[in-house]
Amino acid sequence: MSDTSGILTLQALLGDHAHTSLLRKGEIHSPRLAFEFADVKTPNHAFKRVVRDLEFDMAELAITTYLTAKAHGAPLVLLPFVVVGKFWHIALICNADRPLAPSDLVGRRVGIRSYSVTTSTWVRGILQNDYGVDLNRIQWVTFEDAHVAEVTDPPGYERAPAGKTLMGMLKAGELDAVVTTGNDLKDPQVRSVIPDPVAAAKAWYEKYGVVPINHMVVVKESLLKDHPWAAEEIFRLLAESKKAAGPPAGAGPDLVPLGVEANRKGLEMIIRYAHQQGLIPRPYAVDELFTDLTRRLGA
Repeated sequence: MSDTSGILTLQALLGDHAHTSLLRKGEIHSPRLAFEFADVKTPNHAFKRVVRDLEFDMAELAITTYLTAKAHGAPLVLLPFVVVGKFWHIALICNADRPLAPSDLVGRRVGIRSYSVTTSTWVRGILQNDYGVDLNRIQWVTFEDAHVAEVTDPPGYERAPAGKTLMGMLKAGELDAVVTTGNDLKDPQVRSVIPDPVAAAKAWYEKYGVVPINHMVVVKESLLKDHPWAAEEIFRLLAESKKAAGPPAGAGPDLVPLGVEANRKGLEMIIRYAHQQGLIPRPYAVDELFTDLTRRLGA
C-alpha cells in the first residue's frame, strides 16, 4: 500500500468475474485509489495468503474462510459486496451406476476438499436442516488443510491418502459421494445426490429467500484505520463495475446483491450453519462482521 503519488495504491485479490471485470481492466477507476491485482487466475488458490499472510489490502474471500478467520482474530473487515453467489444443491454427486439419496449418506464416505470450504458448509447445512441428515454419522474425507491455519479437521474426519483426488476416489468406489464444482458436475459418470437439484434449489430459494453467499470482499483493518475513506471508495468502484456489467442473462434472483440488508438473511444462514458444524465458537450477529463505516455501504 503506497500513496507517494497522491493516489493510494492497494494490493488486491479479485477474480475476473463479469461484474468485476471492468474494475480489473481499469475501465472503472478512481482519482484517489489504484489497484495492483495479484496475478492469480483462481482467487481461492490465494485465500491462505489473504488470511495467513495478510498480503492484500482488499481481497475476494470465501465467507466461511472469513468467519473462521474472524474467530481466530484476523484483522479483516467485511464489505457488503458479494463476488460469488450460487446455489449448491447440484454440488453433491455420486456415481451414476451407484445412485444415492441424501438419506443414504449415513454410514457412507463423502469427500470434500477441506473441512471449512464454503461450498461444503452450504451442502452440509442443507443436508442437516432440509433433509434431516445426521452429519456426525457420515465419514467425511478431506484432501486439503483449511485456509485458516488454526482450523483443523474435527475428530472423525479422515484425510485422503497423498496423491488421491476427489473424482478419482469417487470413480474407484473409494468414496460414495463428493462435494465438488465446475466441470466435475458435467461428467457423464456422475449424478446428483439431491434429486432434481435445479428444482430443489428453486424451491429452497422460494422457502428461504436466500442466495447462498460464497465469496465477499474484505479489507484490512489497518487500511480503514489509516484511510477510512477507502472503504466507501472501494465499494463505489465495485458497485459501478457491477452496474456497468448489466444484469446476467435469464431470470432469477440477483446472485451478487449489494449492502448489508440485501445479504442479511444469507449471512445469518451461513453463520448458523458454520456454528452448527463447529467452525465458529458462537453464532455472530451479522452486524458484528462490519464496522460502523462498512455497515452503511449500499444502504
